[in-house]
Amino acid sequence: MYHGKEISAHYVAEFGMPVFEPFVGLRFEQSRFAESVAPPYDVLSGNDVRQLRESSPSNVTWIDVPLRDDGEDPYAVAATKMTDWISSGVLIADETPSFTIYRMTFNTESGVSRTIDGVIGALEVVPEGGDGVLPHERTTPKASTDRLDLTISTKANLSPIWGLSRAAGLSDLLAEPGEQFGAVEIDGVLHTLERVSDPDRLSAIQACVSSSDVLIADGHHRYGVARQYKQHVDTHQAELATAASTTMMFVNEMSPEQLAIAAIHRLYTDITSDDLRAALERSYDRIGSVPADDQCLQAMADASAVGFVTSDATVELYVPQSSAELGDRDLDGARLEHAFSGISHTVSYQHGVLNVVDAITSEAASAGILIRPVPFNEIVRTAERGDLMPPKSTFFTPKLLTGTVIRQMQ
Repeated sequence: MYHGKEISAHYVAEFGMPVFEPFVGLRFEQSRFAESVAPPYDVLSGNDVRQLRESSPSNVTWIDVPLRDDGEDPYAVAATKMTDWISSGVLIADETPSFTIYRMTFNTESGVSRTIDGVIGALEVVPEGGDGVLPHERTTPKASTDRLDLTISTKANLSPIWGLSRAAGLSDLLAEPGEQFGAVEIDGVLHTLERVSDPDRLSAIQACVSSSDVLIADGHHRYGVARQYKQHVDTHQAELATAASTTMMFVNEMSPEQLAIAAIHRLYTDITSDDLRAALERSYDRIGSVPADDQCLQAMADASAVGFVTSDATVELYVPQSSAELGDRDLDGARLEHAFSGISHTVSYQHGVLNVVDAITSEAASAGILIRPVPFNEIVRTAERGDLMPPKSTFFTPKLLTGTVIRQMQ
């Protein structure tokens, strides 16, 4: 039996904590589950989308990644297809509101088996700067209205945002299995989905998540779209106001055991490699070099260094000089921002050492710098202080799949 205090609007308002609720989910019919889910839209190329669509007529990319050749209004086409899937039984609605336990089992880079356990529900959409739901890094501008247009057309949350809860005990509440409805292994990661509809257990999970702040780990832009959608609904579709006041989010406990954090490295253009190295050496000292292979990240970690990637696939190791301006924050991204603040350049972001090397050797970028993953204690410090890390500081892995559950808002 699960026991948890009932979460009321008064309790949430008094303590400034976010509402977290179960919802009536739409799920792919079980025999279709494995062929219907897909990686998130923002890691898929156009060719990836076409291959996934060719692999199955029910793959979620048919509705989650509208393409120009889908029709004059691809968002309307996506909405129509989703409606057709519901009427034909491809998508089946739960009978009652539920939470979805989502487990990801995988091996770390060091070969250790790990499982991340989280829960998908509907989290409150708070105004920018509001209490309860906190960003952890600055975001880069995105001009496209694609996600907002898709949400307006489908009236649905198709992919979950990833949030970290500071509430102790959430992992324990999720340990007991729910009703398994889907499992699939992709790229070495086993994704397992379980439905929870027992009222006492729903109440316990809801009370736990709603008792503390949630830090957005991955999906800052999607949470921004949820805010825009709420504003749109308040103006144009008041009947959806209650549904639009929350958005679909995967939440897991903010603990070292429940996080796998990789680095997002830096690529530089509009500056020469020599000029960038010269700027780096004003704030860093070179201590040696290693090959750009699987071992270079460990060498960087051992030396507390960043790695300057050269055109011959060598990684030059640099350690930072003292920097009083940055205080006690141990963030490679922030230190590099400070080091290059006085020079003209353009920076972009790339995960994977070999991808960075390819960009340099192909001359797609003039220089690349490998950084270390953000330590867990810096994520905690960010939450406690209300600080913001530089854009693309963290890369939480594995990536959540799209299509595990869909939240319809009508």
